[in-house]
Amino acid sequence: MIWEEKIECMAPADLKNIQSERLKALTEYVYKNNSVYRKKFDAIGLIPSDVKTIDDIRKLPFTVKDDMRDSYPFGLFSMPSKDLSEIHVSSGTTGNPTVVGYSKQDLKLWSNVMARSLCCAGALPKDTIQIAYGYGLFTGGFGMHYGALEMGLSVLPTSSGQTKRQLKLMNDFKPRILACTPSYALYMLEDAAEMKMDPRKSSWEIGVFGAEPWSESMRHEIEDKWNMLATDIYGLSEIIGPGVAQECAYKDGLHIFSDVFYPEIIDPATGEAAPEGASGELVITTLTKQAIPLIRYRTRDIVSITHQKCICGRTSPRISKIKGRTDDMIIIRGINVFPSQIEHVLLSVEGVQPHYQIIVDRKAGRLDEIEIDVEVDEKFFSDEMKKLQGIEHKIQKELESVLSVFAKVRLVEPRSIPRSEGKAKRIIDKRTI
Repeated sequence: MIWEEKIECMAPADLKNIQSERLKALTEYVYKNNSVYRKKFDAIGLIPSDVKTIDDIRKLPFTVKDDMRDSYPFGLFSMPSKDLSEIHVSSGTTGNPTVVGYSKQDLKLWSNVMARSLCCAGALPKDTIQIAYGYGLFTGGFGMHYGALEMGLSVLPTSSGQTKRQLKLMNDFKPRILACTPSYALYMLEDAAEMKMDPRKSSWEIGVFGAEPWSESMRHEIEDKWNMLATDIYGLSEIIGPGVAQECAYKDGLHIFSDVFYPEIIDPATGEAAPEGASGELVITTLTKQAIPLIRYRTRDIVSITHQKCICGRTSPRISKIKGRTDDMIIIRGINVFPSQIEHVLLSVEGVQPHYQIIVDRKAGRLDEIEIDVEVDEKFFSDEMKKLQGIEHKIQKELESVLSVFAKVRLVEPRSIPRSEGKAKRIIDKRTI
């Protein structure tokens, strides 16, 4: 059982000492092994010996996603590519994708924090977990898998999709824990009804849900209809994948494992520290990673934080559920989607105008859906319907290739999408977060 009481219930002063020692070692490590960070440090006149305690972290420069894209594929790595044990890749905007990699030690770390997450959610050794996150370049399925094995769980690696089969396997093997996106947990209710299955009698007692924003109302619906405890897990590929923070059974914030992922909350406009309890941008420093350690990585996620001891006994800081983002990225079924990706595809199609709108919705019991309304030249509306359908099909196919998610496309007449004198309103998100 991965219940690391010594660390997770550690006195704040003792935790600070560990964080300080690890930050000093990290600063020296990246300065020696990474040209990107060495240039960043040199540009502000900072040398590793300037960092003596965790409080000195504010002296260090921020890292942003563009640092990863601009140094594609291995420029931000602090070890040779030949020494990597695993590589994951996320989609780019219109340019390079984001690459993350793991040394053998990083994979052990990932397994450990994910096991700690599962333990925090209430899993017990010898439980069976059904992992319905996708396996592949997406980090969700593998991270959950590694942590489950580390904790001594039996794994049912169903991956995503094939819902009726998911439900049959649940019914046959009786897993106690379900891991998937929250919207998929709701989506499965429809197939359960078709199969004449009473969801309240399912074997699932605990859900570990993440990879997309979700509301308290969604939690209540999942808990009521599946008769389970629904917990939130937080992670991002750049930091390690799932396993950065996890709710306990009290559901009063997500415990962030700050002995390895040091959190800061900043004002996104000024970069200065936000007051305790105030909402701001989450910034994370990976204190112990080897392959691609990141210093003060700006996640763009808006949260608040508390350092008060939790009822469960853990003293680790707790972040709130994600309240929003500072950029225009949207998350669809665990996949990051940028309007710039969509625009790049649209403008490559003859006859398509640079006026479009992205509508995101999540209807009751359904997965997230994305529709793109785009204007086309007037002449196309005087052509036969078959040509319009051909354009729609072409755009849909290109978008699915780029985004890895299906998007419904609707061609509309010129000047039918509202104009703005300021910044164009590209995204209409109808989901209740």
